[in-house]
Amino acid sequence: MTETATTRIGVCNLCEAICGLELTVEDGRVTKVRGNPEDPLSRGHICPKGVAIADVYEDPDRLRQPVRRVVAEDGEVSWQQIGWDEAFDLVADGMAAALNDHGRDALAVYLGNPNVHSLGSMTHGLGLVKALPTRNKFSATSVDQLPHQLVAHLMYGHQLLLPIPDLDRTDLFLVFGANPMASNGSLMTVPDFPTRLRELKARGGQMVVFDPRRTETAKLAHEHHFIRPGTDVHVLLAMVQVLFAEGLTTPPDHVTGLDEVAQAVAGFTPERAAEVSGVPAETIRRVARDFAAAESAAAYGRIGVSTTRWGTAAQWAVQLLNLLTGNLDRAGGTITTTPAIDLVGRRIIGRGHYDLWRSRVRGVPEAGGELPVAVLREEIETPGPGQVRALLTLSGNPVLSTPDGGALDAALSGLDFMAAVDIYINETTRHADVILPPTTALERDHYDLVFHVLAVRNTARFTPAVFEKSRDQRHDWEIYRELALRTTRRLNRKATWRQRLTFRARMSLSPTFLVGQLLRSGRSGVTISQLRKQPSGVDLGPLQPGQLPDRLVTKDKTVHAAPPLLLEEVARLDAEPAPDPDELLLIGRRHLQDCNSWLHNADRLVRGRARHQLLMNPTDLATRGLVDGQEVKVESRVGQVLVEVQGTEDVMPGVVCLPHGYGHQRGGTRMHRAAQLPGVSINDLTDADVLDVSGNAALSGVPVRVATAG
Repeated sequence: MTETATTRIGVCNLCEAICGLELTVEDGRVTKVRGNPEDPLSRGHICPKGVAIADVYEDPDRLRQPVRRVVAEDGEVSWQQIGWDEAFDLVADGMAAALNDHGRDALAVYLGNPNVHSLGSMTHGLGLVKALPTRNKFSATSVDQLPHQLVAHLMYGHQLLLPIPDLDRTDLFLVFGANPMASNGSLMTVPDFPTRLRELKARGGQMVVFDPRRTETAKLAHEHHFIRPGTDVHVLLAMVQVLFAEGLTTPPDHVTGLDEVAQAVAGFTPERAAEVSGVPAETIRRVARDFAAAESAAAYGRIGVSTTRWGTAAQWAVQLLNLLTGNLDRAGGTITTTPAIDLVGRRIIGRGHYDLWRSRVRGVPEAGGELPVAVLREEIETPGPGQVRALLTLSGNPVLSTPDGGALDAALSGLDFMAAVDIYINETTRHADVILPPTTALERDHYDLVFHVLAVRNTARFTPAVFEKSRDQRHDWEIYRELALRTTRRLNRKATWRQRLTFRARMSLSPTFLVGQLLRSGRSGVTISQLRKQPSGVDLGPLQPGQLPDRLVTKDKTVHAAPPLLLEEVARLDAEPAPDPDELLLIGRRHLQDCNSWLHNADRLVRGRARHQLLMNPTDLATRGLVDGQEVKVESRVGQVLVEVQGTEDVMPGVVCLPHGYGHQRGGTRMHRAAQLPGVSINDLTDADVLDVSGNAALSGVPVRVATAG
């Protein structure tokens, strides 16, 4: 370490694990990154993404000032750097023109996953979105977690009142469609999952995994059971049926609707589930009994469950398993958190709602104020009143991350105007007229408003910026403030003077100031001054059982076990014909080095053996006359891709697997250095017409055909 080297406490907010970091900074550059052992939540854990966090800050592909797209007479596109004032006016003019000339819904807004990882986006980005009068609001929620939020809203009264597995004390961890060894948890903030799993085993606990692929997590489980994609709902409901049929239910008193649940699941026997899922009936029955008999147990289902045709019903069944066995609100079961900034109790984020309005073209219900992003393309392409003419994307790449990305890519070229808040020219933002780049993680203060709510332990941590931004840069919250103020001034429909004054005052406060206010008004006793003195974070202790029924947000302070929407959904499932057992079904996968569609231009994360291949069981290879390493054509109803196939026993017969977020080259245009990474976009194969009742896209279990590329 040189004389100019200093150690700074940082945070990796690239994924939900929110790991604490120790950064060595020399001459304005990060020269070393290690996990912070003093962090009470992550406990020194770090994954490859955390090691690479400085690569984003130093990335030569990253934009640092606004650019405008210029199209020459011959059609060649170039990007011209412009000043911030001009850029703000261009974007405000474009959005206001769409709203004024074509109506309130002519502008669409899309929020990508990185927004929830940025304090400024949470405090000011949502303010900008609320200031725009359009109902055409979309986000990555509807390709990810919408079933969780809808179930929480219907059962517990709030879309973010999500009971979290008490992983540090549970005796039985039952996992459906999740891979926390790669994800570090999702809707369950659990950094250092490998150590926590070892601790579970050391105290005599077990982990049981149901997944179509033998994932990194499944390989470490006491039991792994292959399950046909999209049939998790059958197995989960069968487990609930076993609990009722064998008198194994021990629910708390503050529950309504249990008789209706018992009636709804009566026909979902383990034998019926076995026929469609491939999981033996005796296994389903045994695991249900073991779950009920365990001293403590926690059921958890994630992306592989949510992104199916029956994702909401499946997530309901996960909640029922915990509720009916007395594991909801029990130590070692699933518990609602008590964070220092309580988004639920303080009503900082709304309770949620469903079907208050519907999309113009297909008539799909909204959820929580957003429409499913799967309908965005048709809202752009279909003429008529309310047609989307302009689009604002906030740190998102829906061409790669939403269904039928190729069709959406084509639709974006037909917009009258598009703007993006993003640090890259990528598959989506290449269509923008103006791109406004914010600062990155190391250049801004951070407090995790959401992930402390979802963490397996109650902690609080405020992390000041490691580097100061330059004078010609803007934080995301400063960008959102300017866009909100300038656009609303240009709208024909004016707010009242009182509304304008309140809005201007709120948007002018910095995120750090707002965090201080929220902490001061909370019950934890933690202040921002204390957090500044303890940058590694403050430990508020393990999850606390006994939060219910007081923490429920339902009007009658009971858990609503049988929401009518879910009873109707299960009735539809009951009448659904059995799936074709001979169909080849496509699922996605995640790698520890990846974070959705980003980070693929960090050299240290993409070096080594390629990770893009289509995984296929050797039996399926032989049946089709294919061989390992061959280039194959994968076709679905909406598209086709060419990719190298890899034979492996890690996927069950009848299933093929592609990673998400690859395919960084479209139309022959190289977006950035990520185009050097081979691969295809799985979302050129996923079908925007297939949605769960919540509106979540069915990205898992897509019927495909695989054949020789020639």
